[in-house]
Amino acid sequence: MSDGRDILRGDLDQIIAQGRLNALFQPIASMRDGEAFGYEGLVRGPSTSFLHSPINLFRVAEECGLLAQLDFACRRTIVAAFVRERLPGKLFLNVCPATLIHPDFRPGATLEILRDVGLSPQRVVIELTETQPTHDYDLLKEALLHYREMGFRIAIDDLGEGFSGLRLWSELKPEYVKIDKYFIQGLTQDAQKRQFVRSIHHIALNTGTRVVAEGIETPEELDVVRRIGISLAQGYLIGRPQPNPPQRLALEFDGVERPQLGSGRQGSAGDLLVDVPKVSPDEPAKAIYRRFADDATLYALPVVDGMRPVGLLKRHEVLELFARPFTPELFGNRPCSVLMDRSPLIVEASTSLQELSQLVTAAERRYLADGFIVTSQTHYLGMGTGHDLMRAMTELQVRAARHANPLTLLPGNVPIQERIERWLAERLPFTVAYFDLDHFKPYNDVYGYARGDALIQLCGETLLACADPVRDFVGHIGGDDFVVLFRSDDAQLRCQSALMQFEQALPRHFSAEHMAAGGYSAADRRGMMQRFPLVSLSAGLVDVVARDFASHHEVAAAAASAKSLAKRDPGSTLFVERRSGPHAPSWSVAA
Repeated sequence: MSDGRDILRGDLDQIIAQGRLNALFQPIASMRDGEAFGYEGLVRGPSTSFLHSPINLFRVAEECGLLAQLDFACRRTIVAAFVRERLPGKLFLNVCPATLIHPDFRPGATLEILRDVGLSPQRVVIELTETQPTHDYDLLKEALLHYREMGFRIAIDDLGEGFSGLRLWSELKPEYVKIDKYFIQGLTQDAQKRQFVRSIHHIALNTGTRVVAEGIETPEELDVVRRIGISLAQGYLIGRPQPNPPQRLALEFDGVERPQLGSGRQGSAGDLLVDVPKVSPDEPAKAIYRRFADDATLYALPVVDGMRPVGLLKRHEVLELFARPFTPELFGNRPCSVLMDRSPLIVEASTSLQELSQLVTAAERRYLADGFIVTSQTHYLGMGTGHDLMRAMTELQVRAARHANPLTLLPGNVPIQERIERWLAERLPFTVAYFDLDHFKPYNDVYGYARGDALIQLCGETLLACADPVRDFVGHIGGDDFVVLFRSDDAQLRCQSALMQFEQALPRHFSAEHMAAGGYSAADRRGMMQRFPLVSLSAGLVDVVARDFASHHEVAAAAASAKSLAKRDPGSTLFVERRSGPHAPSWSVAA
């Protein structure tokens, strides 16, 4: 046994010494435009060796006490290959936390590798791969602080799978977190996994962290992840690890909206662009001072290396510094990069205003005052101001409030029509369900308008609970009429579930006497007393294929017709219309 280990140790020593590791790169896609945001660097041993597999490679290194040496050799191999392939975007570089707190750890060693090949640390994300429990958080934080000071960014890998991922997130405050593929694969059928991913995304928005969804293998998983709002994705569907990965992904989102720069009613960061001149990192600090002094409207200057922003110079900081004695002599001829903020807020032009607003308000207050840098494929475009962002968000909120139903706060007629028209224009198949409360007026007359409003709210809450919050759209037409637009494949089952849940909740809204009797007496529209059954919920369901409908008017007419057919039967009933074949029979809760 010892002989075998000695042989493997000798093989590993030789692989490290002779540089026989091979680099592979897996693309990380931007969910805004389908292009490469960056690449994760991976390694393999020699193809003919037992140590070809990374699992074997790192297990043997750990057993032989060579983990730190192997980790460093991997960095050198991956960085050199990344530059050699001229890959765009960021390099996600795997690093074992144990090596950062190893006695032989040298904070500047990785920076030396980058300098040798001419790669900026601003393009490198140190990705912590947690193969062992992390105990010394203080020492780890201290090591990572050195990386941040040099311009690197930090990511936590496999969140949800390791020993202490959430504590690492809280303690280290990384710029990126990668959700373990366990929670991504199968989330289209698993509501709990979707809720986990939504929760992580919510935490990330409130901590200024970007989320990468790992392990995406199907278009449906990509669809759900993007609709949740996650901006970065990785997996076999996007690209497998390979030595020469594509530099352009041109990823097509199947059935998913792809915002374009400056387009769409919801707005994007690109709509807030202000043309602000850029400066190079080596421009003298005294020249920057003169720019600010000569132009009172200039509040910040982006520092751009080539086409990539690397920092931000702030008016008040520069002017304040040069107002001090001896500053011109001490700093005047030094490069302006020594004065810049190395971690400004940088966003892609296609970032939605909602996500941008959450990033700005949830992160440090300075982002609101300093503004943000806008890029396209990491290339500098211009800047945006917090003032313009707040004004745009106010306009969106006013518009949303104007078209929302005041009772349920669900989208009203205008957003419903816009959603139908957009899906028709994009030729996306969907299903429309028209819901209507039966015998609602007598209920209002007997129980009062406040109880009637509560029943309408119950209907809205029930439909929201049965719809997929990612794929489906719930709207309130007005009064006791609702519509649900389904992209889910199981629309009929969801509608049946909604009718059953509504019926189960009804006893809370009627007296025991009326429930036992199955109805009550009330005046009809002519003022004559009449016996009415309990309130029920009817729904008409229509599959919509773009070629069969010219506008939202035709979709609404077909849904209204199906709903009318459902209302012919007593009780809570669903009528399904199949345009391509015979009508499906009605389905009733009482059946």
